[in-house]
Amino acid sequence: MKFTRVSLFTLLAATLFAAACATRDPIAPPTDSPEPDRYLYETGKKQLEKKRWVTAREYFRRLVDGYPQSPFRADAKLGIGDSYLGENTPEAQVYALNEYREFLSFFPTHARADYAQYRLALSHYQQMLAPQRDQTATKDTIRELETMLERYPNSSLKPEAQAKLRQAKDRLSQADYAVGMHYFRIRWIPGAIERFGALMKRDPEFTGRDGVYYYLGESICIAGRPAEALPYYDRVVKEFEKSEYLERAAKKVASLTKDPAAACPSVTR
Repeated sequence: MKFTRVSLFTLLAATLFAAACATRDPIAPPTDSPEPDRYLYETGKKQLEKKRWVTAREYFRRLVDGYPQSPFRADAKLGIGDSYLGENTPEAQVYALNEYREFLSFFPTHARADYAQYRLALSHYQQMLAPQRDQTATKDTIRELETMLERYPNSSLKPEAQAKLRQAKDRLSQADYAVGMHYFRIRWIPGAIERFGALMKRDPEFTGRDGVYYYLGESICIAGRPAEALPYYDRVVKEFEKSEYLERAAKKVASLTKDPAAACPSVTR
């Protein structure tokens, strides 16, 4: 009997405790908090730093929805976007895009508008695919980063934005380069010349432009226009101290300077 009474008491206590936990709102600020909105924001930030994305988002959402006049509301809105971006899943990236767009719509002159624009671009950046796949997200990333740099030229985030922009442009150029190389390998020379030439016109600072210079020179050489090919080989030699194409390009420059017809066998003697 004694054991039964203890067991019943333990069960009752556990039930009451569980009920209390179920009814308590862990996201609500303490009732004695003088600044409940500040509490929600700072707690959300701590959760965000710990990468507890969902919990952080709950605190930020409570602030945004419950304290429309709070000076922390705009930052909490960004926090919601950051929590989604941190999750880095296809679904979360879509939600992140929406949060940053809403921020820019509601707070266009806010001091952190540049941050919102940058993070919006990162939402696209995280969705970029390999060069051989669809490049829609890459193009979106480039558009949003260029918008950020144009609207906020003095932003402290400018160096990061420029670095990400270069990476995104490289990804897009790598896709074009791959197509050009495919045309070159199957010896559709007009297509290779057109693709490589368009790439250089669109992105003259492409990190892998040494390869473009070399194979554009090769394509033009095969097409029987050695005088036009020479400057592209020469650019490899002059612009790059290190390149897998450097030695071959130097040999081509020497050959074309000495005997263009021999350097480009397809040229009619």
